[in-house]
Amino acid sequence: MSKNLVIIPTYNEKENIAKITAAVFALPREFEILVVDDGSPDGTAAIVQELQKNQPGLYLLERSGKQGLGTAYITGFKWGLDQGYDHIFEMDADFSHNPADLVRLLEALDSGADMVVGSRYCKGGKVKNWPWDRILLSYGASIYTRLITWMPVKDPTAGFIGYRSKVLEDIPLDSIKFIGYAFQIEMKFSAYRLGYKIVEVPITFVDRVEGTSKLSSGIIHEAVFGVIKMRLTGRPSS
Repeated sequence: MSKNLVIIPTYNEKENIAKITAAVFALPREFEILVVDDGSPDGTAAIVQELQKNQPGLYLLERSGKQGLGTAYITGFKWGLDQGYDHIFEMDADFSHNPADLVRLLEALDSGADMVVGSRYCKGGKVKNWPWDRILLSYGASIYTRLITWMPVKDPTAGFIGYRSKVLEDIPLDSIKFIGYAFQIEMKFSAYRLGYKIVEVPITFVDRVEGTSKLSSGIIHEAVFGVIKMRLTGRPSS
């Protein structure tokens, strides 16, 4: 049986962290969880520490200060590879990604995918409860990225991802420099350039109910210019 790790980066997710971890552990397939917390001032890490007392398979890495989504995932990837997991997943803490969809992502990896994307924009994918301007921004970013990179992924900015460990072993993780939308694009572009099989599985993405969004203008700026850099250099980052 495969060893499966779900990485959940957190910053001020006290409203969600207990519920999201419980939902993952209740799934019919076995997943373990690594929470990477960036010094949440709301006490998210303390909640995880309390949950750990009664929940094997729940792990916590605490970092000092908000260092960005991309570096949180890179830290988690390295930890997961060191621990010998076969499959490693990215997932948000706020239920915008439905934990039940982890099973379908895992099934795609079991069926031969090297990287699986929980996709809002492939056939059957949806976005729920987003304002029209956010939908326009996200969908426009996806089209823009596909035009610039020629990458055959309909939702390149998606953050609900599963990897075979061999993909993460082959990607030079220390060269991944971006932190937000561009990080998600960079990881897919890296796998695509290495020739790995990327499969999209339709999901319904639901805007967060609890907590606050981490999207910023800086993240958007990074994505716009980062994609151009990826395409011109022919590699994720220089």
